[in-house]
Formats: sequence, C-alpha cells, structure tokens
Amino acid sequence: MVFKVAATGLNFSRFQSLWTWRFVLYRLCSTNKAPPFNGSYRGGGDMEKRILKVVSSGVKTKSVLENWVDEGGRVSMNELRVITRKLIKRRRFGPALEILNWMETQHSSQMTPYDYARRQELTVKEHGTIEAERYFESLTSTFSLKAASLPLLRCYVEERSTEKAEAFMLKINKLGLALSPHSFNEMLKLYKATSQYQKIPSVILLMKQNRITLNILSYNLWMDACGELSGVESAEMVYKEMLSDQNVEVGWSSLSTLANIYKKAGLTDKAILALKTAEKKISNSNHYPYFFLITQYTSLNNKDGVYRVWKASKAVNSPLTCANYMCILSSLVKLGDMREAERIFVEWESQCRTYDIRVSNILLGGYMRNGSVGKAESLHFRTLEKGGCPNSKTWEILVEGWLRSQQMDKAIDALKNGLAALKDYEWRPSPSIAVAITEYFKETKNFEKAIEFLATLRHFGLTYLQVYKSLLRMQTSREESPLYILEMMQNDGIDMDDEMMQNDF
Repeated sequence: MVFKVAATGLNFSRFQSLWTWRFVLYRLCSTNKAPPFNGSYRGGGDMEKRILKVVSSGVKTKSVLENWVDEGGRVSMNELRVITRKLIKRRRFGPALEILNWMETQHSSQMTPYDYARRQELTVKEHGTIEAERYFESLTSTFSLKAASLPLLRCYVEERSTEKAEAFMLKINKLGLALSPHSFNEMLKLYKATSQYQKIPSVILLMKQNRITLNILSYNLWMDACGELSGVESAEMVYKEMLSDQNVEVGWSSLSTLANIYKKAGLTDKAILALKTAEKKISNSNHYPYFFLITQYTSLNNKDGVYRVWKASKAVNSPLTCANYMCILSSLVKLGDMREAERIFVEWESQCRTYDIRVSNILLGGYMRNGSVGKAESLHFRTLEKGGCPNSKTWEILVEGWLRSQQMDKAIDALKNGLAALKDYEWRPSPSIAVAITEYFKETKNFEKAIEFLATLRHFGLTYLQVYKSLLRMQTSREESPLYILEMMQNDGIDMDDEMMQNDF
C-alpha cells in the first residue's frame, strides 16, 4: 500500500438534423450581423437573463457581471450558483467556470466548499489535469483544499493513473484532508478498475484503523474484491458485517453485488434468491435499479425474474426511456422470447416521440440471428416508413444477416447504401463482411464484380489485406498477371504479409 492515513481527527432523424443545422447557421449569421458586444448589454434588468442570453455568442461572463455591478446592480452569491447550475446543465462549462472564478476573486469569503469543489470539477473539464493541479496548489485554506481534492483525485481515477492517485492520496492524508470515506472509495474504485483487488483489503483496514466510517459503496467494493480474491465465504463475511453495521442500510445494490459473486461461483439458486431480496429493497423513485436487476436476471437465464421486474418497473411515476426499452428488448431477445419482445416493441412505438433506430435495431438483430430474414426486412421497411434513420449498426445487421442467408445481392446493395448514407460518419464495416463478399465472388469466379466491389471499398477509404489476397488468388487462378492488384495495394499503403511473400505474388 503506497499511501497511509495521517493521524488526524439520441439518435435523431436526418430531417431533424437538417433543421438543427439550419437553426445554428441562422444564429451564426444573425450574430455576425449584430454589433459586437461592448460590455454594456442592456437587454433587461435580470442578471440571469443577461448571462444566459449572451453566453453562446462568445461574450465573457465576467464582462456581463462587471457591467452589471457598474450599473449599480446587486450580486447575490446564491443567484450566481443557480446560474452556474443552469449553465452546467446546458453543458456550458466555460461560462460556468468564469462565474465561479469571479465569485472567488470578488467574494472569496463567501465561497463554500461546494463552490470550490464545483470550480475544480469545471477546471478538469475545461483545462485538464495539469491546470486542476495548479489550482489545487494555489489554495491555502483547509476547507478549500479539502473540497478541491476529491475532484482531482477522481480525475486520476478516471485516467486509471494509479501512481498519481496514490501519490495524491498520500499528500492529502498528510494534510489531514481525507477524513471521509469518499476519497478512500475513489481508491477502491481505481483498484477494482485496474484489477488490483489485493490492495482493497489494505484500504479497508486503514479506514477502520483511523475510524473512518465505511458506507455502502465501501462495503460493496470490499465485498466484490473478497469474492475475486478469496471466494464466496469471504464475501459473505463482509455482507454479514455490513448487516451488523448500524451506520449503513443494506439496499438493492449490495444484494446485487452479492448475487453477481454467487453467479461467478456457479451458485445460481443463491444468486436468484439474493436478487429476489434485492427487489424488495427497490424504491420506485426511478427506473435504474429495476433495469439493473433485469440485466442480472438475463445473465442467469431467468425469464420469470425478468418478467416480474419489468412489470414492477411500471410503478415508477415517470415515463420509460428509450434506454429502458432497449434494455428489456435486449434481455428478451437474448432469452429467445421474440413474441414478448415484439409486444413490447409495439408498446414503445405507440408512445415514442422520436423514432430511435437503436430500439428497432435490437429486434432487427434478433430476427437476423434467428434466420427470420423476412421479418427483419419487414421491420426495416416499417422503421423507414415511421421516420427511422438507419445508423451503422442497422446496416451492419442487415448486411451480416443477408450474408448469412446467402442473399449476396441484397448484402452488397445494403453495404453500398450504408456506406453512401453514412459517408460523413466514417463508418468502417467489419473486415469480415468485405472478405465474405470477396470470397463469394471468388467462388462464383466473377472477377469483374470483385474488382467493381474493390473500387467501391476504395472509394470510401476501406482497404483490407484479406480482400486483396482473395483477389490475387483469383487473378493467379486465371493465369493473369497480378501486377495491377499489387499496384493498387501499394497505392493504398498495404504491405504484403509472409504468406504472400512466400507465394511470390
């Protein structure tokens, strides 16, 4: 263990995309025609409206605030916090950071730990780790350092930088800043993400030695590590300790973790029992827990559990999202219940506002894998009629399905149509698709069609060694010179492998 604790206390349709870009271009043109902002915007007497109105035009939020003060306007720190939250919600991280910088510069005595933490989070988003490190080093008060430490540590964890995270953890412990479970939990998450499970018990021991209370996340990560290191019995001991800890309330997430440990150990009955207990712990305030359990029941091949939790999820007082429908459809397709998947798909179609092609792709893939090509084709045409815009996954499912059913003409047409439709999205089909089509031409001895297909691939910047090898075999079988194909390989920057060198192409 490197550190020690110091002893201290949607996928939109093309039609919508066009209108989105027309709107953006209109706004850009309008902005260009308007006179430049001179720091004295007088669009009203509401500071929030002023900021939100000019934030997309490149005007510095600081200028708006300073102008507001020069005009005699009053500045409320709470109002600035509200504006900051709205900007973050709109993903306007730069302007939000400018407001927090201004708050810190002008009213540092009124800055709260939350303000410092949020400022550090935005610094990471806008300027990266190095600038966040500089900001941390510039702070002097204990409470500001403590508030800014967690976002920086979290940044190291997200980068999977074990060395930096451990060094920083050592530093904040020496400063007496790591007095809550949150920073330790970040280290536990890091060790799990990097499969360094052997380090997790040492972190838990340090927390206990320094009387840092373990929370649910601490226990879950510890339990999971014990399952990986020592097996079921060790994980069950952690679970029992959690049950006896009056500071935590065991919820669905802990039982879900335990169920996953049982599943890995092949104890299916115990896993299902743990999930059934987890169902009783779910609050119907949001959908997430239900669909997490649905995924676990699916992995256990337990249809009854999937149906039961799906039905229970309807009790949540908010609409189901496309992601929710994708989850249940994916589960039903994996379980082979296409009839129920079709019923739920129709339910989704009846209430969706925007036709999300990702939802229909799940059913489309299920049909193609099951060999129900006719149903897949009917579904594809239906999605087009309803305004669905095929994405790369759609075309890949169609091409692979038609290849599998030996409907080569349809597969080739779909590949060409998909490449043409998605040329701006840099779709790169699986090499196996291109190779399968080339091999088909080889078997049917249709060299001209193979060359035509190669031209299509090259037109879209797709070049594969295996395709060229198939063409070279075709050419040599025709007892013709392969020089033309070798020249194309050279132009495409593809080198010959050992097999080709041995065959002396």
